[in-house]
Amino acid sequence: MGFEVQGPSAKGPLAGFRIVEFEGLGPCPFAAMVLADLGADVVRIGRPGGRPDDIIGDGGAFVLHRGRPLLPLNLKAPGAREEVLDLIASADALIEGFRPGVMERLGFGPDDCLKRNPRLVYGRMTGWGQEGPLAQSVGHDINYIALTGALHAIGEPDRPPAVPLNLVGDFGGGSMFLVAGVLSALLRAGRTGEGQVVETAMVDGASLLMGMMYALHGDGRWEDRRGANLLDGGMPFYACYACADGRHVAVGALEPAFFAALVKGLGLEDKGLDQYDRAGWPAMRALFAATFAGKTRDAWAAQFEGSDACLSPVLSLAEAPHHPHMAARGIFRTRDGHTEPGAAPRFSATPTAVSEAPGETTVAEVLARWSRAAAPVSAPA
Repeated sequence: MGFEVQGPSAKGPLAGFRIVEFEGLGPCPFAAMVLADLGADVVRIGRPGGRPDDIIGDGGAFVLHRGRPLLPLNLKAPGAREEVLDLIASADALIEGFRPGVMERLGFGPDDCLKRNPRLVYGRMTGWGQEGPLAQSVGHDINYIALTGALHAIGEPDRPPAVPLNLVGDFGGGSMFLVAGVLSALLRAGRTGEGQVVETAMVDGASLLMGMMYALHGDGRWEDRRGANLLDGGMPFYACYACADGRHVAVGALEPAFFAALVKGLGLEDKGLDQYDRAGWPAMRALFAATFAGKTRDAWAAQFEGSDACLSPVLSLAEAPHHPHMAARGIFRTRDGHTEPGAAPRFSATPTAVSEAPGETTVAEVLARWSRAAAPVSAPA
């Protein structure tokens, strides 16, 4: 069940589902990539002769655009609207990530599309949401998570908040909630024949990702400051440490048995360390830091291999694909000079395989392919 790359006929649990993607910035293409990886037949409508997301460059587009052909269309050209509506009439779902009102102005708002296809699942994603004081404001991942409490909670206590890539807002709070919403609505449409709009806002999703932290804060078990809590690096036995070579190890010895294994592996059994004595944590952290600084990262990784100390080497992007565990699972693959991760999760009966992006297509080609297939999956039995 490793990482395979096949042609556009690759199968998966979503094989037979037809999805129209209105190409946008990173979060929407990521969601479309996931759906295509799972086997859906996704058609990407984009501007002719251009890529809308110049920030990610060719390498980012190589991954985010995989698995689905580009349908280059000038949506304002005569006849283009009817062509796209013909596609939508044969689709199970549509996804878009434009600012509120853009799709309506183009003539592809929910009312127009559901009128043409009442069983359509209409998935839309924005940063701020379709309504609210900031709905028409610009923003990026860092801005969205700033309002959720997530950004404030990440980083060291004596420094500005750490930027967690764009994983929390764009991909975690946006793309993956859009995927979950579209799949949920497709299940309902398959039973009822009724489509609906799925609204995904990154501020909604990222806030939900913080649900456990808000619950702990409400119980008085999470301090509203960085580096003072269970999973934010506040505990010396759940943190990262620099080693002799300047590289790092990650320690996650939360449970007492794991903490005991960590202390034993570090040769500190005689120090009388009390895991849950908060007053002793600063001294414990300093002791751990000094000890880890005595050997290289890989020496510590080898020393703790097979133990229950929950210690791992912090690998770089260049190193991670070659780690024995990652390689054994076939998680990464080099394709055309690019290293990329494969599809997730994995399925026993309908294994996934990453599809090569088959270049450009036309409305006629898509409709011909879809007409040769069975009726839309979401149609009720």
